[in-house]
Parts: sequence; structure tokens; C-alpha cells
Amino acid sequence: MIKRGRPTQHRCSFCGRGEEEVMILVSGMDGQICEVCVEKAQEIIDQELRKAGVQPESGSEPANKSSRYSGPIHLIPPRDIKTFLDQYVIGQDDAKKVLAVAVYNHYKRLQQYGNTAPDDVEIEKSNVLFVGQTGTGKTLLAKTIAKLLNVPFAIVDATIFTEAGYVGEDVESILSRLLQVCDYDVEAAERGIVYIDEIDKIARKQDNPSITRDVSGEGVQQGMLKMLEGAEVLVPPQGGRKHPEQKLVKINTQNILFIAGGAFDGIEKIIARRVNTQIIGFNKKEVERIDKENLLQYVSHQDVKSFGLIPELVGRMPVVVHLEPLDLSALRRILTEPRNALIRQYEKLFSLEGVQLVMQPEAIDFIAEKALEYKLGARGLRSLCEAILTDAMFDLPTAGKGSKKQLVIDRAYAEEKLEGSRIGRLKAA
Repeated sequence: MIKRGRPTQHRCSFCGRGEEEVMILVSGMDGQICEVCVEKAQEIIDQELRKAGVQPESGSEPANKSSRYSGPIHLIPPRDIKTFLDQYVIGQDDAKKVLAVAVYNHYKRLQQYGNTAPDDVEIEKSNVLFVGQTGTGKTLLAKTIAKLLNVPFAIVDATIFTEAGYVGEDVESILSRLLQVCDYDVEAAERGIVYIDEIDKIARKQDNPSITRDVSGEGVQQGMLKMLEGAEVLVPPQGGRKHPEQKLVKINTQNILFIAGGAFDGIEKIIARRVNTQIIGFNKKEVERIDKENLLQYVSHQDVKSFGLIPELVGRMPVVVHLEPLDLSALRRILTEPRNALIRQYEKLFSLEGVQLVMQPEAIDFIAEKALEYKLGARGLRSLCEAILTDAMFDLPTAGKGSKKQLVIDRAYAEEKLEGSRIGRLKAA
């Protein structure tokens, strides 16, 4: 029964508004609800349906966040993509070019999809595999290009996945992250890009004496096969394990570009055996001719397969590119040149306390030299800067703003602080 504007004592059971305060008050057996609460309830229902992967009926669905991915696709030339990456990532020109071409071709595939005549050539996707030492910028490349794209982009970690039926997450959770990024818009997720980090951690365990299953290695790789190639996958919207009573979302991965990256620690020895290079032994001339630190430039699908990735998975990532080890010049540039350079970050921190931080070139050279010595990559730069500047950052807030206008860090100061820190006791590996 619907009552309109009559002076009675009926009130909304949800918000408490009286009948005279609302336009419509719908009465039930033991309560009433106003039109305002009905609208709020409809919004909640639509939101929960989207989370479950069910699209609400048109007309009742408000504009959602995923609408920014539903517009026309604008092609970005590979050279422009690389120019954008150059502002944040130092070096790694080969990896930038491969990544830029892969993303550009992905855009072209999205434009072709749905507009292809039966006799036209259909472009297949080319998934990419990054191989590089820790701290060389694999994850940074993925995070940086995500800022540029107008397609859903998700970064997932392969270390959390296990074979179905075991503790951990199913491989379908990769697509759950993509769904969450685009606010559960299935159509937008089906043309997104996924970066799978630490792909080498699911390598098949070789010569494993245990009789138990390799639940986080080969089983996970086999679960990824159809997903990488292109298939309709049932995905739990909230991630985690699938169970029979859970509502699953069907996602077609045919137009999802997968980019994988890993350190592949120890693959240099596999490459060395293939190119007949002796890492240890008496053939000194051969060792000097091929530098061990540059062996990654010879990496191939055969080496990745020997490391522990199954041939079926390697074949679904046709593009394999290496990232160069960082030398002294690259480490120094990383400290100062990128838009989000480490030195600029510390300058910003000190400026918030009213202090100007001045890092002299000699101190920057010292930090780069130590990072190269410890073989920590670009990640080691922050550890060294923290060890050098911790005392200054500890005393500064207590001293009060304006007590000291400038802090100059020279090489002698950096050496003194580093020697007194725990990281200063590290030995080069």
C-alpha cells in the first residue's frame, strides 16, 4: 500500500523520516520504507552485482569508474612510449623497445578485434618475458608504463600461486586483480594487460628428492597455459580459492596481453654451458673473452626451458628480452636523473622540515660505487642513502624547523656514516 502526504504517525523504518518529509512511503506488514532508502538500496544491490560479475540492468546502473576504459582506443607510437619510459627508467633501451612494440601491437589488436572480415588475417598476441638480475628495473618498467595506458593494467606476483587444491591462490586470481583494477567491468578486463612478476619462482624443481608434488612449480605453470594462449576462464571476483557455491565470472583471455618478468638467478651458468664458456677452469682466455656479467644478452628460450619453465609455457611467450646489468654510470644516473630520482625524494623530505639537502657529486659517486660493490642493483641505492642520512633525519625533527637551513653531504660524511652502519659491514658477494 502506498500512502502520500497524509498526517499520520508512520515513519521510514530505515532512516526514520516521517511521512510528511518524503514523497512516497511504502508500507509493509511490520514496517515502512521511503523512496530515498529504496534508491540507496538499489545502488547497494547494483554495486554487489558488479562485484559478483553480474551487470545490472541498464537505466538503473550509475556511471562507474570503469567508464574511463570504455572510450575509443588512441594509438601511441612505440617511439613515444619509449620516450615516456625514458623519463623514469635509466638505460635498458632494448627492453623499452620490446615493451613499447608489444603494447603498441596490443592496441592495434584491440582495434582489429570485432572488425575483422572472415577472410582477413587475425593478429595474434605476443606475450613478453623479461629476464634480468634483481634491481635492474623489470617491475619499474611495468609500473611506469601503467601510468601511460588507457587500458586496465594489473601487476601480480607469481609466488603466491599454488596448484589447485593446495594452500595459496589459484592462477585464476591473476585475472581477479585485473577485474578489481577496472571495477569489475568484464568487457574492459578482456582487453587489459597483466604483468606477472617473479615468474622464475614457479620454475620446475629439478632433481627434487621429495616424493611430494611440486604444487607451486610445474602445477602452476600448467594452470597458466590456457590463460596465456587465450581461453574462457572462470574467475573468482574476490580472488583466492574457488569453491562450488561461489559466483564465478567468465573472462575471455584472447585479447589480454601477458608480460612476465623474473631474475632467473643462476641462468648465467646455463647460458655459459650452451655457449661453451667455462666459468671456472684453466681456460682463462675464454673466460676473459666473454664477460660473465654480460651473459644474459645471449639468453634464449632454450635457456629458460633448462632453468625450469615447461616448454608449453615458454612457447606461449614468444618474445624473450634481457635487461642489462647496471654499471657505475647507470647507478649514478638513477640517483639523479629520473623524474622520481632518489636524491630528489630525499631533498623533498628535508625541504618539508625547512632544510635544503645538498648532495655533492663525490658523495653520489661513493653511493654508486658501494651499490655496485654490494651487487644490490638499484634497490641497494635506497639502502645506502638510508644508512647515510638516518642520523640526520633522526635529529632534524627534534632540532625544530629553521635551526639549520642547509645540510651538505660530502664523501667524507657519507663514508663515516656508512662505516658506522650495519650495511657498511657487508662484503661484496
